[in-house]
Amino acid sequence: MKVCVVGANGQIGKQVVKFLKESSEHTPLAMVRKQEQVAYFEKLGVETVLASIADSVDKISEAISNCDAVVFTAGSGGHTGPDQTLLIDLDGAVKTIEAAEKTGVKRFVMVSALGANQREKWNEAIRPYYVAKHYADRILVQSELTYTIVRPGGLLNEEGTGKIAVGENLTRNTIPRSDVAKVIVGSLTEERTFNQAFDLVSGDEPIVDALKKL
Repeated sequence: MKVCVVGANGQIGKQVVKFLKESSEHTPLAMVRKQEQVAYFEKLGVETVLASIADSVDKISEAISNCDAVVFTAGSGGHTGPDQTLLIDLDGAVKTIEAAEKTGVKRFVMVSALGANQREKWNEAIRPYYVAKHYADRILVQSELTYTIVRPGGLLNEEGTGKIAVGENLTRNTIPRSDVAKVIVGSLTEERTFNQAFDLVSGDEPIVDALKKL
């Protein structure tokens, strides 16, 4: 499976690309916004495509047109205002969904946020971010795509444990970014994750086993 990673230069995106490259069944395509970001992926032997989710649906469609799946890990980050959250986390995500539908890329994995599906769980300090995630996720569910929505808890830069908890209404907790990336890669072909949305935090169950129980 050829997988376009949208937001490949981000912290989760880089790890998704790495695990895809190391796998025997997938080939990554790193979608990046800037020419200076290309060299990092070239050193890994990973193909890149220059495109931005600020671009038109047609331009995004061109970028992903030869792929079998899309992983959306792009985000506006914690240092921008609500305007960028709206443009990137909501409209950028929706444009990528529309591009996938337009080009016939059926498989789509979205990185969301724990509690995004339940308004009463939104963090007031970053409420616009949760609004964007909530509605992007809803539009993905209503699309023609075979989706998986991963809603991780607080993200850590620690080494992954390879053990997780998945499900609905999980207690807010944390998880290393590398474990999130492994769940994303594992979800691509694990049919139990197809057309599913789930919370994700560190836990006691190996990733492969946990995904099979969804």
